[in-house]
Amino acid sequence: MAAGELVQQTESDEPEFGVGITSSGRRSVAKMYEPDSPSSPFSVQQLARLDEALTLASRETGVDFSVYLGELGPDSRAAAEKLHASIGETAPRSVLIAVSPGERVVEVVTGAEAFQRISDRAAKLAVMSMVASFKEGDLIGGLISGLRMLADQAGHAPA
Repeated sequence: MAAGELVQQTESDEPEFGVGITSSGRRSVAKMYEPDSPSSPFSVQQLARLDEALTLASRETGVDFSVYLGELGPDSRAAAEKLHASIGETAPRSVLIAVSPGERVVEVVTGAEAFQRISDRAAKLAVMSMVASFKEGDLIGGLISGLRMLADQAGHAPA
């Protein structure tokens, strides 16, 4: 169904910018399309804090840290391992923190080299810390806290 307004136009009438008059006298108005901006659970400041924490942790330890926030599906571990593998060449020295708030799942995947420096026990402690913050509604604080715990366990980059 089309909607419009029938107007009588004389030759001296100039339509305003973005308006056209069809041969039948109907006004056709062009409007600027503005897509919805993607929604994010984080503010710009929170994203900056997370970016800084990721950068510092990776720089200090020599381990590449990544965070994934989103759905993981019914087999969350397999999905997290697939995401970790998609990192590419640096996957062996990488750690992925995968969080699915809707599914209430946190997975930490360490590459072969990173595993030598971050034990399963340390990863479990970091997950427990993150979950405690998540329960309080502090998603960004939990991610940063867990990231710092993992970086502390990894220690400084070998010389």
